[in-house]
Amino acid sequence: MIGLITGQVQYLMAPTACIMTTSGVGYDIELPLPSFCQLQLNEQASIWTHFHVREDAQLLYGFIDRKERDVFRQLIKINGVGAKMALAMLSAMSAAELKMHVEQESETALTRIPGIGKKTAQRLLIELKDKLKNIDVDNGAFELTPQETTILTKAVSSLKWKAR
Repeated sequence: MIGLITGQVQYLMAPTACIMTTSGVGYDIELPLPSFCQLQLNEQASIWTHFHVREDAQLLYGFIDRKERDVFRQLIKINGVGAKMALAMLSAMSAAELKMHVEQESETALTRIPGIGKKTAQRLLIELKDKLKNIDVDNGAFELTPQETTILTKAVSSLKWKAR
């Protein structure tokens, strides 16, 4: 449907959404926190998107990296993990970190994500093992300072009530 949008970032909305215009059309796009932080107002950007249709809404989710979008698509295929929960997961950790924690069966790392308890983490580890194995994610993702990590953690915690 809508797979990639290249245009100008017109508006940045809290907590992690933007309006991007291209060819005279403005798209409202929700993003994970690391992707959102890379956008600059009135600058050109390319965002890989996932068009999500629900009974009550049509939503666009965006990602700076195509592989991150692929991980998002695998996450929403899991029973009980909706788009908001998948977005919260990718806000809490990069796709590479998520894949690493799944490969290492690190239940503790997953329970640190707001909205994920012990049982959900166990189920995610089982179901994601095969789904993420074929996705090659960049392990050289940008590194965060301890201060940036604290800011991201607080921002993700504020999203807790939205994760479903």
